[in-house]
Amino acid sequence: MDYDAAAFAERGAVLFPAVLDAEAVAALAGDFDPVLAGGRPGRRLTGGRWAGLLHDGPLGRIAAAIIGDSAQPVRVILFDKTPETNWGVAWHQDRTIAVRQRKETKGFGTWSVKDGIVHVEPPIDILDGMVTLRLYLDDCGDDNGPLKLVLGSHQLGVIPADRAAGLAEVLPVQVCTAKAGDVWACATPILHASEAASKPGRRRVLQVDYAAVNLPEDLEWRGVNEGDSPNAAGEV
Repeated sequence: MDYDAAAFAERGAVLFPAVLDAEAVAALAGDFDPVLAGGRPGRRLTGGRWAGLLHDGPLGRIAAAIIGDSAQPVRVILFDKTPETNWGVAWHQDRTIAVRQRKETKGFGTWSVKDGIVHVEPPIDILDGMVTLRLYLDDCGDDNGPLKLVLGSHQLGVIPADRAAGLAEVLPVQVCTAKAGDVWACATPILHASEAASKPGRRRVLQVDYAAVNLPEDLEWRGVNEGDSPNAAGEV
C-alpha cells in the first residue's frame, strides 16, 4: 500500500482514493440498510459478514501499512448524516477505546458503558499507536458537513477541551471531502470536528479504529467479529 509515511507522521492524515469501486460500495451499503433502519444518526457495530473487509481486505491492508502487520480492527461506528439527522460536533479528541469487560488496570480510567459496550480512557501512548480509517459510502463535499482535522495535533498528547478550538485557529485544518469508496486515514488522537451540513444529503461513513498491540494485564480489545449478518450494539 503506497503512501507517504513521513507526511502521515507529521500531518496525522492521508487520503486513500477509490479503495472500493462503486459495485463494492453499493453492496456494503446494502448490508448496512437493516442496521440504519429507523433513521438513527449512527450505530456501533460488533460484527457481520462485512467484517472481512476490515481484517484481510483493503481496509485491513491500509491499517497494516500504517501501524504494522499486527493491525486489528478494535472498534467500528457507522455514521449516517441525513437531512433528518444533521448534526455538528465541536473540536475534540477521541480518547476512549472499547474493551470486552472492565478490569481495573493502572493508567486506565474514566470507565463508561456505551450501547452495552465497555469503554475506558487508556494512556495516551495506546492511542498514539492506533489509526482510524473512515470509509465513505456516499460522496461528501464541502456543503455536506465534512470531517475537519487539525493537522499535527496528534503529536500534542492529551489536549484539554478548553484548548481545542484555539489550536484549530493556529494550526492547519484539513477538510475531509471525499468520493464514495475513498478512505481517509487519521491518527486516532487527532483533533477533529464537523459542522451540520449546509445542504443536507446522505453521508454514510464507516469508521474503524485499529490497534497493533495487546492491552496490558487482563484487558482485551472488544474487537470485531466476522459473521453472516450485521450486528449493531446500539445507537451512537
